[in-house]
Amino acid sequence: MNGTRPRFREKRKDVSLKLLPSGALFLTGLFSMPAFLFNPDLPLRILQFFFFWFCAWAVGKRISVLTMLFAVAGIVGFNLLVPYGLELFRIGGFRITAGALTTGIERAITVEGLILLSRATIRSDLRMPGAFGSLIGESFRYFDRIMERKGGIERKDPIGGIDRLMNDLWNERDGMTKTEPNRDLRRPVLGLLILVIFVTFSWAPWALILIAQLTKVN
Repeated sequence: MNGTRPRFREKRKDVSLKLLPSGALFLTGLFSMPAFLFNPDLPLRILQFFFFWFCAWAVGKRISVLTMLFAVAGIVGFNLLVPYGLELFRIGGFRITAGALTTGIERAITVEGLILLSRATIRSDLRMPGAFGSLIGESFRYFDRIMERKGGIERKDPIGGIDRLMNDLWNERDGMTKTEPNRDLRRPVLGLLILVIFVTFSWAPWALILIAQLTKVN
């Protein structure tokens, strides 16, 4: 069972490599980010969050649910330290208020959603023109590799694990530029159609918000 999951993940990753151009995928993420970041409706933003989660899973990215839950709990917890709004209940002398809870959830969903969006749309074979573009692209590639391999950092020896990870990334530096050619110009139409659907779904909540506003006006 443990061996089946990695193979299935690698198969999803291979399919995404064949279908989706890395440059177009990156632009898809940029076009989708404002739709998520400025969405004023929390329930619809949560739907976008799960959509990005599915997309990251679909392209074969490794996602730690436990790490995500800890991050969400931490962000929400810090916001609860400054209570405001309607008091919902108390835990001892600690007040849980609606305003702080809502703000905490919104911030946690936003931060983790942006991470999922980047995981879904940034790939290690991304190439960007120019010296500055090359620097940004390389930073994105390292980010992708670190997120993929962070599970190798053991609790017993975190410093040693980080050191090994950075050494591996440094040793791969030349290979990343030589063995991963940019094949963006030879992608099937199906891949571009998938990216159009991605952007459409990302912006769909705004259509619902507009319809709701027009309904109220009428």
